Amino acid sequence: MTHAKARTLEDDIRELSPWFHNLHLPDGTETAPDHFLGDFPSFKWREISDSIPEDLTGWSALDIGCNAGFYSFELARRGARVLGIDCDNHYLDQANWAAAQYGLQSLVEFRQMQVYDLARIKGKFDLVLFMGVFYHLRYPLLALDIVAQKTAGMMLFQTITMPGREIAGQHDFWINERDALHDEGWPKMAFIEERFAGDPTNWWIANHAGVEAMLRSAGLKIAGHPGDEIYLCHPDPEHPSCMTTWNRPEYLSATNAGE
Repeated sequence: MTHAKARTLEDDIRELSPWFHNLHLPDGTETAPDHFLGDFPSFKWREISDSIPEDLTGWSALDIGCNAGFYSFELARRGARVLGIDCDNHYLDQANWAAAQYGLQSLVEFRQMQVYDLARIKGKFDLVLFMGVFYHLRYPLLALDIVAQKTAGMMLFQTITMPGREIAGQHDFWINERDALHDEGWPKMAFIEERFAGDPTNWWIANHAGVEAMLRSAGLKIAGHPGDEIYLCHPDPEHPSCMTTWNRPEYLSATNAGE
């Protein structure tokens, strides 16, 4: 009589592949040890971890574009209750499987959602991670407005940017005075019509000045830069987004969100 071979972690990892997050499981097994970026996203976490309180007990956290849940699990280990959202069920299957491996099911919840769907859920989050998503969105500024309004405490934002850190002073110009738009530090964002780095969802690449301007325009105050292309932000009550004041009707029309 033959017996079926016991299922192993490696079997599950293989069945759930491909993996974009290299998770380090409790027994030391890794889900993507040969990742083309290296030990990703562990090295990104090391850039931001000191900016996040060690004790997140009582905090609510939102992980946008959670993928296999790496950041969600790190926040949960610090005590936060985490909602991870992603539009791809493949990655959510990985995240739910990994949550069971870590024993974190009571602290993390994963949902299939678009970032725009956040406009129609109740409440805000003490901590929001909006990393590696912005440039994949067809409507990025709308998404940023939505996420900013869901941020009660702090946001860590990351997007790919053009080379350079220049920031040009801005003031009003007459309609024909457009030469300033060519300044290196003028806020701008390049549109990618076909694909970038082989990815047709890489729609936008902003410059550093453009990222900071959009964050401020969304009602956020930039408190620091804990890592490359990473912006630590807080809501800025002294400079709220126009989406909460005179331009509120446009936001409500775009999101179909009730007051």
